[in-house]
Amino acid sequence: MEKLRENFEIEFQWRAFPLHPETPEEGLPMKEIYAARIIDISKAMARLKKVAEELGLPLGERKKTYNSRLAQELGKWAETKGKGDEFHAAVFRAYFVDGKNIAKTNALAGLVKAVGLPEKEAREAMQKRTFKEAVDSDWDLAYQMGISSVPTFVLDHEAVVGAQPYEVLEQFLLDNGVKRKGSPRLSHKEKDSVVRSLITPLHFENR
Repeated sequence: MEKLRENFEIEFQWRAFPLHPETPEEGLPMKEIYAARIIDISKAMARLKKVAEELGLPLGERKKTYNSRLAQELGKWAETKGKGDEFHAAVFRAYFVDGKNIAKTNALAGLVKAVGLPEKEAREAMQKRTFKEAVDSDWDLAYQMGISSVPTFVLDHEAVVGAQPYEVLEQFLLDNGVKRKGSPRLSHKEKDSVVRSLITPLHFENR
C-alpha cells in the first residue's frame, strides 16, 4: 500500500467484509471452519505461508479463527481519528502473527493504545456500537458486488482478488487509468471517464 501511495495519485479506503460472521466471540478451531470443505488445512497454510514470505509479510501459526466484526467497527472509528491505516495494520498483526482474539474488547483496547489513540473513547465506541451502521453498509455493498473473498481490490469496476505482488497491483492501476506521480495531470474530461468504485477491503481512488 505504501509503495503504491508513494508512486501513484491514489488514495485507499478500507471496506469491511463479512468473513465467517457466525464465528462466536471465543473463536473456532481452524479445522472446524474448514470441516465442510475438501481442504487439507496444513497444505493450505503452507501455501499461505509461502505467499507471505514472497511478499515479505509476517505470518504466525494460527490454530483458531476469531470474529472480526467489532474490530471492523473500531476500524471505522480509528479512521475518523486519522489512524485508520495504523489500526488496521495493528489488527492484522495481532490476528495473523500473534494469534490474538480480536473479538475481545480488551485486546482491541490494547491495539488502540499501541497506535496512540484514546482508549476511553474506543471503549465507548465499542460499547455503544457507534459504527455498527457503517459496517452494515459495507457488508451490504460486498453482497451486492458479489465479493466472496478477501483481499479484493476494485477500481473502475475491475477487480483483483487475493494477496498480490506489487507488480500486479501496479499494472492493475495503470490498466485502469491511474497516473504515476509526476505524470501530466488528467483533464476534467479524462477524470470523468475514470469511474470510482468501491473495494473490499480496500478502495483505490484517483486524486
